[in-house]
Amino acid sequence: MLSILVCHSYFLRLDQKQIARAKPYPPLATLQVVSLLREAGHRVSFFDAMLAEGIDEYDRLLEADSPQLVLFYEDNFNFLSKMCLATMRRAACDMIGSARRAGARVVAAGPDVSDAPGPYLRAGADMALVGEGISTLLTLLPRIDAQLDIKNEDLVRGLSGIASLTGGKVVTASGTKGLALAQNAGLAAWDLVDMDRYRTVWMKAHGYFSLNMAASRGCSFRCTWCSKPIWGNQYLQRSPLEVAAEMSHLKRAFNPDHIWFADDIFGFRVDWVTEFAAATQGAGAQIPFTIQTRADLISERMAFALRDAGCKEAWIGAESGSQKVLDAMNKGTTVSEIITARERFKAAGIRVGFFIQLGYLDEQLEDILATRDLLATAQPDDIGVSVSYPLPGTKFYELVKAQLRAKTHWQESNDLDMMFQGTYTSDFYRTVRNLLHDQVTLQTATPLGSLEHGRSAHAIDYRWQELLTDELKYRSSTRYSAATA
Repeated sequence: MLSILVCHSYFLRLDQKQIARAKPYPPLATLQVVSLLREAGHRVSFFDAMLAEGIDEYDRLLEADSPQLVLFYEDNFNFLSKMCLATMRRAACDMIGSARRAGARVVAAGPDVSDAPGPYLRAGADMALVGEGISTLLTLLPRIDAQLDIKNEDLVRGLSGIASLTGGKVVTASGTKGLALAQNAGLAAWDLVDMDRYRTVWMKAHGYFSLNMAASRGCSFRCTWCSKPIWGNQYLQRSPLEVAAEMSHLKRAFNPDHIWFADDIFGFRVDWVTEFAAATQGAGAQIPFTIQTRADLISERMAFALRDAGCKEAWIGAESGSQKVLDAMNKGTTVSEIITARERFKAAGIRVGFFIQLGYLDEQLEDILATRDLLATAQPDDIGVSVSYPLPGTKFYELVKAQLRAKTHWQESNDLDMMFQGTYTSDFYRTVRNLLHDQVTLQTATPLGSLEHGRSAHAIDYRWQELLTDELKYRSSTRYSAATA
Protein backbone atom coordinates (compact mmCIF):
# COMPACT_ATOMS: atom_id res chain seq x y z
CA MET A 1 0.00 0.00 0.00
CA LEU A 2 1.04 3.60 -0.51
CA SER A 3 2.75 5.93 1.92
CA ILE A 4 0.72 9.15 1.77
CA LEU A 5 1.24 12.54 3.35
CA VAL A 6 -2.11 14.33 3.63
CA CYS A 7 -2.05 18.08 4.17
CA HIS A 8 -3.81 21.39 3.63
CA SER A 9 -2.50 24.92 3.20
CA TYR A 10 -4.61 27.14 5.46
CA PHE A 11 -1.93 28.79 7.63
CA LEU A 12 -3.61 30.90 10.30
CA ARG A 13 -0.49 33.05 10.54
CA LEU A 14 -1.09 34.33 6.98
CA ASP A 15 -4.42 35.96 7.88
CA GLN A 16 -4.17 38.81 10.40
CA LYS A 17 -7.93 38.98 10.99
CA GLN A 18 -8.12 35.29 11.87
CA ILE A 19 -5.04 35.55 14.09
CA ALA A 20 -6.85 38.29 16.02
CA ARG A 21 -10.05 36.20 16.22
CA ALA A 22 -8.02 33.30 17.62
CA LYS A 23 -10.69 30.71 16.80
CA PRO A 24 -8.76 28.01 14.91
CA TYR A 25 -10.37 24.68 14.06
CA PRO A 26 -8.74 21.47 12.83
CA PRO A 27 -9.32 20.83 9.08
CA LEU A 28 -12.37 18.58 9.40
CA ALA A 29 -12.77 17.42 5.78
CA THR A 30 -9.02 16.77 5.53
CA LEU A 31 -9.12 14.61 8.66
CA GLN A 32 -12.10 12.65 7.35
CA VAL A 33 -10.12 11.78 4.21
CA VAL A 34 -7.19 10.67 6.38
CA SER A 35 -9.54 8.20 8.09
CA LEU A 36 -10.78 6.84 4.77
CA LEU A 37 -7.23 6.33 3.51
CA ARG A 38 -6.18 4.55 6.70
CA GLU A 39 -9.23 2.29 6.46
CA ALA A 40 -8.14 1.44 2.90
CA GLY A 41 -4.81 0.23 4.30
CA HIS A 42 -2.48 3.04 3.27
CA ARG A 43 0.28 4.35 5.54
CA VAL A 44 -0.83 7.90 6.22
CA SER A 45 0.85 10.86 7.89
CA PHE A 46 -0.68 14.30 8.35
CA PHE A 47 0.51 17.90 8.22
CA ASP A 48 -1.76 20.49 9.81
CA ALA A 49 -0.97 23.95 8.49
CA MET A 50 -3.51 25.74 10.71
CA LEU A 51 -1.22 26.49 13.65
CA ALA A 52 2.09 25.73 11.97
CA GLU A 53 4.78 28.40 12.23
CA GLY A 54 5.56 28.10 8.53
CA ILE A 55 6.28 25.86 5.58
CA ASP A 56 9.50 24.68 7.27
CA GLU A 57 7.45 22.35 9.49
CA TYR A 58 5.96 20.79 6.37
CA ASP A 59 9.36 20.45 4.67
CA ARG A 60 10.78 18.66 7.71
CA LEU A 61 7.88 16.19 7.74
CA LEU A 62 8.22 15.66 4.00
CA GLU A 63 11.91 14.83 4.42
CA ALA A 64 11.34 12.54 7.41
CA ASP A 65 8.46 10.56 5.83
CA SER A 66 9.57 10.43 2.16
CA PRO A 67 5.97 9.74 1.05
CA GLN A 68 5.18 8.23 -2.32
CA LEU A 69 2.18 10.52 -2.65
CA VAL A 70 1.32 13.92 -1.21
CA LEU A 71 -2.41 14.68 -1.12
CA PHE A 72 -3.41 18.33 -0.72
CA TYR A 73 -6.98 18.13 0.52
CA GLU A 74 -8.32 21.47 1.68
CA ASP A 75 -10.98 21.63 4.38
CA ASN A 76 -14.23 21.96 2.45
CA PHE A 77 -16.02 23.03 5.64
CA ASN A 78 -13.81 26.12 6.02
CA PHE A 79 -15.54 28.96 4.13
CA LEU A 80 -12.19 30.75 3.79
CA SER A 81 -10.95 27.81 1.71
CA LYS A 82 -13.90 28.41 -0.63
CA MET A 83 -12.89 32.06 -0.90
CA CYS A 84 -9.30 31.07 -1.56
CA LEU A 85 -7.28 33.92 -0.12
CA ALA A 86 -4.30 34.69 -2.34
CA THR A 87 -1.84 34.02 0.49
CA MET A 88 -3.20 30.49 0.92
CA ARG A 89 -3.02 29.69 -2.80
CA ARG A 90 0.63 30.77 -2.83
CA ALA A 91 1.34 28.62 0.21
CA ALA A 92 -0.27 25.59 -1.47
CA CYS A 93 1.75 26.09 -4.65
CA ASP A 94 4.98 26.40 -2.66
CA MET A 95 4.16 23.20 -0.80
CA ILE A 96 3.38 21.39 -4.07
CA GLY A 97 6.77 22.46 -5.40
CA SER A 98 8.49 21.05 -2.30
CA ALA A 99 6.66 17.74 -2.70
CA ARG A 100 7.72 17.39 -6.32
CA ARG A 101 11.34 18.17 -5.46
CA ALA A 102 11.13 15.42 -2.84
CA GLY A 103 10.13 12.96 -5.57
CA ALA A 104 6.51 12.45 -4.51
CA ARG A 105 3.50 12.29 -6.76
CA VAL A 106 1.02 15.08 -5.97
CA VAL A 107 -2.79 15.18 -6.03
CA ALA A 108 -4.63 18.40 -5.14
CA ALA A 109 -8.27 18.87 -4.11
CA GLY A 110 -10.41 21.63 -2.66
CA PRO A 111 -12.82 24.43 -3.58
CA ASP A 112 -10.25 26.60 -5.35
CA VAL A 113 -8.66 23.58 -7.01
CA SER A 114 -12.09 22.66 -8.42
CA ASP A 115 -12.72 26.22 -9.63
CA ALA A 116 -9.21 26.88 -10.95
CA PRO A 117 -7.01 23.75 -11.20
CA GLY A 118 -4.49 25.48 -13.49
CA PRO A 119 -2.32 27.22 -10.85
CA TYR A 120 -1.99 24.00 -8.83
CA LEU A 121 -1.18 21.84 -11.85
CA ARG A 122 1.38 24.34 -13.11
CA ALA A 123 2.95 24.45 -9.64
CA GLY A 124 3.62 20.72 -10.02
CA ALA A 125 0.50 18.79 -9.02
CA ASP A 126 0.13 15.70 -11.20
CA MET A 127 -3.64 15.87 -11.10
CA ALA A 128 -6.49 17.79 -9.48
CA LEU A 129 -9.74 16.38 -8.16
CA VAL A 130 -12.90 18.21 -9.17
CA GLY A 131 -15.62 18.37 -6.51
CA GLU A 132 -15.33 16.39 -3.31
CA GLY A 133 -13.33 13.83 -5.27
CA ILE A 134 -13.39 11.01 -2.75
CA SER A 135 -14.83 8.31 -5.02
CA THR A 136 -12.34 9.27 -7.74
CA LEU A 137 -9.47 9.29 -5.25
CA LEU A 138 -10.31 5.83 -3.88
CA THR A 139 -10.34 4.48 -7.45
CA LEU A 140 -7.12 6.26 -8.38
CA LEU A 141 -4.94 5.16 -5.45
CA PRO A 142 -4.86 1.42 -6.26
CA ARG A 143 -3.74 2.30 -9.79
CA ILE A 144 -0.88 4.40 -8.41
CA ASP A 145 0.02 1.68 -5.94
CA ALA A 146 0.11 -1.01 -8.64
CA GLN A 147 2.16 1.03 -11.12
CA LEU A 148 4.13 3.81 -9.47
CA ASP A 149 5.97 4.63 -12.69
CA ILE A 150 2.87 4.87 -14.89
CA LYS A 151 2.24 8.12 -16.76
CA ASN A 152 -0.44 10.46 -15.46
CA GLU A 153 -2.55 10.18 -18.61
CA ASP A 154 -2.67 6.40 -18.21
CA LEU A 155 -3.50 6.68 -14.53
CA VAL A 156 -6.58 8.81 -15.07
CA ARG A 157 -7.91 7.03 -18.14
CA GLY A 158 -11.62 6.31 -17.67
CA LEU A 159 -11.89 8.39 -14.51
CA SER A 160 -14.24 11.35 -14.24
CA GLY A 161 -13.95 14.45 -12.08
CA ILE A 162 -10.20 14.83 -12.51
CA ALA A 163 -8.07 17.51 -14.19
CA SER A 164 -4.51 17.33 -15.51
CA LEU A 165 -2.17 19.19 -17.85
CA THR A 166 -1.91 18.03 -21.44
CA GLY A 167 0.33 20.01 -23.73
CA GLY A 168 0.33 22.85 -21.23
CA LYS A 169 -3.47 23.03 -21.20
CA VAL A 170 -5.80 22.03 -18.37
CA VAL A 171 -7.95 19.08 -19.42
CA THR A 172 -10.81 17.91 -17.20
CA ALA A 173 -12.20 14.41 -17.67
CA SER A 174 -15.91 14.51 -18.38
CA GLY A 175 -18.47 12.61 -16.37
CA THR A 176 -20.09 12.87 -12.97
CA LYS A 177 -18.12 14.00 -9.94
CA GLY A 178 -19.51 11.21 -7.82
CA LEU A 179 -21.84 11.71 -4.89
CA ALA A 180 -20.48 13.29 -1.76
CA LEU A 181 -20.37 11.32 1.46
CA ALA A 182 -23.21 11.79 3.90
CA GLN A 183 -24.20 8.68 5.80
CA ASN A 184 -21.34 6.88 7.54
CA ALA A 185 -18.90 9.61 6.60
CA GLY A 186 -16.51 8.13 9.13
CA LEU A 187 -14.95 9.57 12.25
CA ALA A 188 -12.27 12.14 11.51
CA ALA A 189 -8.68 11.21 12.39
CA TRP A 190 -8.78 13.25 15.58
CA ASP A 191 -5.88 11.24 17.04
CA LEU A 192 -3.48 12.99 14.63
CA VAL A 193 -4.43 16.48 15.82
CA ASP A 194 -2.25 18.32 18.34
CA MET A 195 -5.21 19.15 20.58
CA ASP A 196 -3.06 20.79 23.23
CA ARG A 197 -1.89 23.32 20.67
CA TYR A 198 -5.47 24.20 19.73
CA ARG A 199 -6.67 24.20 23.32
CA THR A 200 -3.91 26.61 24.37
CA VAL A 201 -4.89 29.16 21.70
CA TRP A 202 -8.59 28.98 22.60
CA MET A 203 -8.09 29.12 26.36
CA LYS A 204 -5.66 32.04 26.19
CA ALA A 205 -7.94 34.13 23.95
CA HIS A 206 -11.43 33.10 25.10
CA GLY A 207 -11.24 31.03 28.26
CA TYR A 208 -12.92 28.01 26.67
CA PHE A 209 -12.08 25.31 24.09
CA SER A 210 -14.11 24.68 20.94
CA LEU A 211 -14.02 21.86 18.37
CA ASN A 212 -15.80 21.48 15.03
CA MET A 213 -18.24 18.96 13.59
CA ALA A 214 -20.54 18.68 10.56
CA ALA A 215 -23.93 16.98 10.48
CA SER A 216 -24.48 17.55 6.76
CA ARG A 217 -22.83 18.54 3.50
CA GLY A 218 -23.98 21.15 1.06
CA CYS A 219 -27.03 23.36 0.57
CA SER A 220 -30.02 22.94 -1.72
CA PHE A 221 -30.82 26.66 -1.99
CA ARG A 222 -29.63 28.72 -4.93
CA CYS A 223 -28.39 32.14 -3.83
CA THR A 224 -26.78 33.80 -6.84
CA TRP A 225 -23.48 34.59 -5.10
CA CYS A 226 -22.88 31.25 -3.37
CA SER A 227 -20.27 29.00 -4.95
CA LYS A 228 -20.77 25.25 -4.66
CA PRO A 229 -17.73 23.64 -6.31
CA ILE A 230 -17.70 20.66 -3.94
CA TRP A 231 -21.24 19.48 -3.28
CA GLY A 232 -23.30 21.39 -5.84
CA ASN A 233 -26.93 21.92 -4.86
CA GLN A 234 -27.14 18.72 -2.85
CA TYR A 235 -28.02 18.68 0.83
CA LEU A 236 -26.70 15.44 2.28
CA GLN A 237 -27.57 14.84 5.91
CA ARG A 238 -26.05 12.31 8.28
CA SER A 239 -28.29 10.39 10.65
CA PRO A 240 -28.91 12.16 13.98
CA LEU A 241 -27.75 9.03 15.83
CA GLU A 242 -24.42 9.03 13.98
CA VAL A 243 -23.84 12.72 14.73
CA ALA A 244 -24.75 12.20 18.39
CA ALA A 245 -22.27 9.31 18.59
CA GLU A 246 -19.51 11.53 17.22
CA MET A 247 -20.33 14.25 19.74
CA SER A 248 -20.18 11.64 22.48
CA HIS A 249 -16.73 10.55 21.26
CA LEU A 250 -15.41 14.12 21.24
CA LYS A 251 -16.73 14.71 24.74
CA ARG A 252 -15.05 11.58 26.11
CA ALA A 253 -11.77 12.03 24.24
CA PHE A 254 -11.18 15.80 24.39
CA ASN A 255 -13.88 17.35 26.61
CA PRO A 256 -14.44 20.52 24.56
CA ASP A 257 -16.51 23.27 26.13
CA HIS A 258 -18.20 24.11 22.83
CA ILE A 259 -18.89 22.74 19.33
CA TRP A 260 -19.00 24.70 16.08
CA PHE A 261 -21.22 22.96 13.53
CA ALA A 262 -19.72 23.90 10.17
CA ASP A 263 -22.81 22.90 8.16
CA ASP A 264 -24.15 25.48 5.71
CA ILE A 265 -27.56 24.63 7.20
CA PHE A 266 -27.78 22.72 10.47
CA GLY A 267 -30.73 20.47 11.20
CA PHE A 268 -33.09 21.61 8.44
CA ARG A 269 -36.05 19.57 9.78
CA VAL A 270 -37.52 19.70 13.27
CA ASP A 271 -37.81 15.93 13.55
CA TRP A 272 -34.07 15.51 12.83
CA VAL A 273 -33.16 18.06 15.53
CA THR A 274 -35.55 16.43 18.02
CA GLU A 275 -34.05 12.98 17.44
CA PHE A 276 -30.52 14.38 17.75
CA ALA A 277 -31.44 16.08 21.05
CA ALA A 278 -32.88 12.84 22.45
CA ALA A 279 -29.78 10.86 21.43
CA THR A 280 -27.29 13.26 23.01
CA GLN A 281 -29.37 13.64 26.16
CA GLY A 282 -29.70 9.88 26.52
CA ALA A 283 -25.94 9.39 26.21
CA GLY A 284 -25.07 12.32 28.49
CA ALA A 285 -23.16 13.70 25.52
CA GLN A 286 -24.56 17.20 25.08
CA ILE A 287 -22.10 20.01 24.44
CA PRO A 288 -23.17 23.64 23.88
CA PHE A 289 -22.95 24.42 20.18
CA THR A 290 -23.22 27.12 17.50
CA ILE A 291 -24.84 26.69 14.09
CA GLN A 292 -25.57 28.38 10.77
CA THR A 293 -29.13 28.38 9.43
CA ARG A 294 -31.73 30.25 7.38
CA ALA A 295 -34.42 32.58 8.68
CA ASP A 296 -37.23 30.79 6.84
CA LEU A 297 -36.45 27.49 8.59
CA ILE A 298 -36.98 28.83 12.10
CA SER A 299 -40.44 27.96 13.29
CA GLU A 300 -41.21 28.20 16.99
CA ARG A 301 -40.86 24.41 17.22
CA MET A 302 -37.45 24.54 15.51
CA ALA A 303 -36.15 27.25 17.84
CA PHE A 304 -37.10 25.29 20.96
CA ALA A 305 -35.91 21.97 19.49
CA LEU A 306 -32.51 23.55 18.86
CA ARG A 307 -32.46 24.86 22.42
CA ASP A 308 -33.23 21.37 23.76
CA ALA A 309 -30.41 19.94 21.62
CA GLY A 310 -27.90 22.33 23.19
CA CYS A 311 -27.76 25.16 20.66
CA LYS A 312 -26.53 28.36 22.31
CA GLU A 313 -25.92 30.52 19.26
CA ALA A 314 -27.25 30.62 15.68
CA TRP A 315 -25.92 32.58 12.73
CA ILE A 316 -28.43 33.58 10.05
CA GLY A 317 -27.53 34.64 6.51
CA ALA A 318 -29.54 37.83 6.75
CA GLU A 319 -27.41 39.53 4.06
CA SER A 320 -29.48 42.75 3.73
CA GLY A 321 -32.36 44.72 5.19
CA SER A 322 -33.54 45.54 1.68
CA GLN A 323 -36.08 43.19 0.12
CA LYS A 324 -34.99 44.42 -3.29
CA VAL A 325 -31.44 43.21 -2.65
CA LEU A 326 -32.59 39.89 -1.15
CA ASP A 327 -34.70 39.22 -4.22
CA ALA A 328 -31.84 40.14 -6.55
CA MET A 329 -29.69 37.61 -4.69
CA ASN A 330 -32.39 34.94 -5.10
CA LYS A 331 -32.08 34.54 -1.35
CA GLY A 332 -35.61 33.19 -0.91
CA THR A 333 -36.17 34.91 2.43
CA THR A 334 -37.92 38.11 3.48
CA VAL A 335 -36.95 40.87 5.85
CA SER A 336 -39.92 40.00 8.05
CA GLU A 337 -38.77 36.36 8.26
CA ILE A 338 -35.35 37.54 9.44
CA ILE A 339 -36.91 39.62 12.21
CA THR A 340 -39.29 36.80 13.20
CA ALA A 341 -36.46 34.24 13.33
CA ARG A 342 -34.52 36.57 15.63
CA GLU A 343 -37.55 36.90 17.92
CA ARG A 344 -38.10 33.14 18.05
CA PHE A 345 -34.48 32.44 18.88
CA LYS A 346 -34.55 35.11 21.58
CA ALA A 347 -37.65 33.49 23.11
CA ALA A 348 -35.77 30.19 23.19
CA GLY A 349 -32.73 31.80 24.85
CA ILE A 350 -30.44 31.39 21.82
CA ARG A 351 -27.98 34.13 20.84
CA VAL A 352 -28.22 35.28 17.22
CA GLY A 353 -25.63 36.55 14.76
CA PHE A 354 -26.40 38.02 11.34
CA PHE A 355 -24.17 37.64 8.30
CA ILE A 356 -24.43 40.92 6.36
CA GLN A 357 -23.30 41.40 2.76
CA LEU A 358 -22.69 44.86 1.33
CA GLY A 359 -22.18 45.94 -2.25
CA TYR A 360 -24.38 43.54 -4.19
CA LEU A 361 -25.40 44.63 -7.70
CA ASP A 362 -27.40 47.84 -7.77
CA GLU A 363 -27.40 48.22 -3.99
CA GLN A 364 -28.12 51.88 -3.36
CA LEU A 365 -27.88 54.15 -0.35
CA GLU A 366 -31.48 53.45 0.68
CA ASP A 367 -30.71 49.71 0.68
CA ILE A 368 -27.71 50.19 2.98
CA LEU A 369 -29.80 52.31 5.32
CA ALA A 370 -32.47 49.59 5.27
CA THR A 371 -29.80 47.18 6.52
CA ARG A 372 -28.94 49.65 9.26
CA ASP A 373 -32.66 49.77 10.15
CA LEU A 374 -32.88 45.96 10.18
CA LEU A 375 -30.10 45.79 12.78
CA ALA A 376 -31.85 48.45 14.86
CA THR A 377 -35.16 46.54 14.73
CA ALA A 378 -33.95 42.94 15.09
CA GLN A 379 -31.09 43.77 17.50
CA PRO A 380 -28.88 40.72 16.81
CA ASP A 381 -26.25 39.87 19.40
CA ASP A 382 -23.46 39.96 16.83
CA ILE A 383 -22.83 40.51 13.12
CA GLY A 384 -20.29 39.56 10.49
CA VAL A 385 -19.96 41.97 7.56
CA SER A 386 -18.47 41.39 4.14
CA VAL A 387 -18.83 42.74 0.62
CA SER A 388 -20.08 40.75 -2.35
CA TYR A 389 -17.30 38.46 -3.56
CA PRO A 390 -17.51 37.08 -7.13
CA LEU A 391 -16.74 33.37 -6.98
CA PRO A 392 -16.33 31.32 -10.17
CA GLY A 393 -19.28 29.11 -10.99
CA THR A 394 -21.91 31.49 -9.60
CA LYS A 395 -24.57 33.49 -11.42
CA PHE A 396 -23.21 36.58 -9.69
CA TYR A 397 -19.74 35.92 -11.15
CA GLU A 398 -21.19 35.69 -14.64
CA LEU A 399 -22.98 39.01 -14.15
CA VAL A 400 -19.83 40.91 -13.12
CA LYS A 401 -16.94 39.02 -14.77
CA ALA A 402 -16.59 41.68 -17.49
CA GLN A 403 -15.94 44.22 -14.71
CA LEU A 404 -13.38 42.16 -12.79
CA ARG A 405 -10.10 43.88 -12.25
CA ALA A 406 -6.61 42.42 -12.06
CA LYS A 407 -7.21 41.44 -8.46
CA THR A 408 -9.22 38.19 -8.36
CA HIS A 409 -8.75 37.14 -4.72
CA TRP A 410 -8.48 38.91 -1.42
CA GLN A 411 -5.09 38.70 0.23
CA GLU A 412 -6.58 38.19 3.71
CA SER A 413 -10.12 37.83 5.04
CA ASN A 414 -10.29 41.45 6.28
CA ASP A 415 -9.42 42.81 2.84
CA LEU A 416 -13.00 43.87 1.96
CA ASP A 417 -11.83 45.10 -1.44
CA MET A 418 -14.42 45.43 -4.22
CA MET A 419 -13.28 43.36 -7.19
CA PHE A 420 -15.90 44.73 -9.58
CA GLN A 421 -17.43 48.15 -10.20
CA GLY A 422 -19.83 48.46 -7.29
CA THR A 423 -22.07 51.40 -6.55
CA TYR A 424 -19.64 52.72 -3.95
CA THR A 425 -15.92 52.52 -3.20
CA SER A 426 -14.13 49.90 -1.11
CA ASP A 427 -13.30 52.54 1.51
CA PHE A 428 -16.97 53.49 1.71
CA TYR A 429 -17.99 49.88 2.40
CA ARG A 430 -15.23 49.46 4.97
CA THR A 431 -16.55 52.51 6.80
CA VAL A 432 -20.12 51.19 6.64
CA ARG A 433 -18.88 47.88 8.05
CA ASN A 434 -17.29 49.69 10.99
CA LEU A 435 -20.42 51.75 11.63
CA LEU A 436 -22.66 48.67 11.59
CA HIS A 437 -20.36 46.90 14.04
CA ASP A 438 -20.35 49.95 16.30
CA GLN A 439 -24.15 50.10 16.13
CA VAL A 440 -24.54 46.46 17.23
CA THR A 441 -21.94 46.90 19.96
CA LEU A 442 -23.85 49.93 21.24
CA GLN A 443 -27.15 48.02 21.17
CA THR A 444 -25.77 45.08 23.12
CA ALA A 445 -23.27 46.71 25.48
CA THR A 446 -24.92 49.88 26.80
CA PRO A 447 -28.35 50.28 28.44
CA LEU A 448 -30.93 52.04 26.27
CA GLY A 449 -31.68 55.48 27.75
CA SER A 450 -28.37 55.75 29.59
CA LEU A 451 -26.14 58.80 29.14
CA GLU A 452 -23.39 56.62 27.64
CA HIS A 453 -25.82 55.13 25.10
CA GLY A 454 -27.05 58.55 24.07
CA ARG A 455 -23.56 59.96 23.58
CA SER A 456 -22.41 56.91 21.58
CA ALA A 457 -25.56 56.92 19.42
CA HIS A 458 -25.04 60.62 18.67
CA ALA A 459 -21.41 59.95 17.69
CA ILE A 460 -22.43 57.12 15.35
CA ASP A 461 -25.13 59.27 13.73
CA TYR A 462 -22.57 62.04 13.19
CA ARG A 463 -20.16 59.61 11.50
CA TRP A 464 -22.98 58.38 9.24
CA GLN A 465 -23.70 61.95 8.19
CA GLU A 466 -20.00 62.58 7.51
CA LEU A 467 -19.78 59.44 5.42
CA LEU A 468 -22.88 60.19 3.38
CA THR A 469 -21.83 63.78 2.77
CA ASP A 470 -18.34 62.74 1.63
CA GLU A 471 -19.73 60.05 -0.67
CA LEU A 472 -22.23 62.40 -2.28
CA LYS A 473 -19.45 64.93 -2.90
CA TYR A 474 -17.30 62.23 -4.47
CA ARG A 475 -20.09 60.95 -6.72
CA SER A 476 -20.66 64.47 -8.06
CA SER A 477 -16.96 64.98 -8.78
CA THR A 478 -15.04 64.65 -12.04
CA ARG A 479 -12.86 62.01 -10.34
CA TYR A 480 -15.91 59.76 -9.93
CA SER A 481 -16.96 60.35 -13.57
CA ALA A 482 -13.47 59.32 -14.73
CA ALA A 483 -13.43 56.21 -12.51
CA THR A 484 -16.75 54.93 -13.85
CA ALA A 485 -16.26 55.88 -17.49
